[in-house]
Amino acid sequence: MKNTDRGLSVLLIIIAIVLVGLSIVNPVFAKEVKMVEYDFPITRIIDGDTVAFEADFLPDPLKQELSIRVYGVDTPEKSWRGKCESEQALGEKASKFTKKLIAEGDVIKVAIYKWDKFGGRVLGDIIIDGKSLRHALIAKGYAREYYGKKKESWCE
Repeated sequence: MKNTDRGLSVLLIIIAIVLVGLSIVNPVFAKEVKMVEYDFPITRIIDGDTVAFEADFLPDPLKQELSIRVYGVDTPEKSWRGKCESEQALGEKASKFTKKLIAEGDVIKVAIYKWDKFGGRVLGDIIIDGKSLRHALIAKGYAREYYGKKKESWCE
């Protein structure tokens, strides 16, 4: 093999390693984003990673409530949306966990990142006594990190 062929092979291997490395590291950079915190009252818990809050700033005739989906996580689906019984059961637990944390919190903030791609709801986090709901869900095993790619199944 000539030196130029060997050099080209090494260069291609280095490029491949860098591209694989970037695909692995990229979600790390997406984890923390800038959010703006507000004192909007929570009106209801929709599921483990989605909460509704009072949005009296919206003009009539719009409903004075918005949903916020916790950015960067996926929780299992509850009830009929779950693909199997174990997902449905874990989805119920995730919802109860979120409801309990918010009910027991003294200072609740709605942290908004941006509008969700589906419209009608925003992406962000709920900050409970200075702690992130997102981080709590992941730490307890009720959520996985998720940034919009293909979701992993909760069914075994």
